[in-house]
Amino acid sequence: MASPPTLPISSQSTTAGAQSQPQPPIATHALRAFVSRLSSSLRQGLSQRRPWSELLDRTAMARPDNLTEAASRIRKNASYFKVNYIALLAVVLALSLVTHPFSLLVLLSLLAAWIFLYLFRSSDQPLVVYGRTFSDREVLGILVLLTIVVVFLTSVGSLLISASMIGVAIVCAHGAFRVPEDLFLDDEQPANAGLLSFLSGAASSAAAAAAPAVAARV
Repeated sequence: MASPPTLPISSQSTTAGAQSQPQPPIATHALRAFVSRLSSSLRQGLSQRRPWSELLDRTAMARPDNLTEAASRIRKNASYFKVNYIALLAVVLALSLVTHPFSLLVLLSLLAAWIFLYLFRSSDQPLVVYGRTFSDREVLGILVLLTIVVVFLTSVGSLLISASMIGVAIVCAHGAFRVPEDLFLDDEQPANAGLLSFLSGAASSAAAAAAPAVAARV
């Protein structure tokens, strides 16, 4: 008795099955690249810090004669101790947030929302809430509105502003009383590369690291 004919098996079902496999809700590769580049930028920035003993040298402290001299000292010290000053500002902000757990929780939740719902969410995974599908533009608008509400209409914004003002006051006080005559910038470092230049460079590095993820959503 002849055996029944063998039916051809198409690979389309296998391909369709492979394509129908659920993708991860977050683009882990992009997130890892962002974290790696950000940590590398932080390590490179911290490697430029000056010795803390030099920053806290009491023998180099003297009261300025006038406001002009104080402003000149602040400008020179900001160019030399820029990384130390940024670390000091970060410590003040961190202490302010730690002493206010609710504000810290709100900021962490807001950051997590930006990371998992927009920046590094997989492009083929739409956001669905209670059966309602939200587009990328809608998610972006909601997150921007939520950020404005959290920063400007809650105690979180006032906490960040007050902590920043305290940190800036500490930096300006140190910069005004620290005599900069014994400080020398590196030969390859321009004299006008101050605190704001370093902050703008750090912001540019962070933006460049997140740019591929944002461009994928535009």
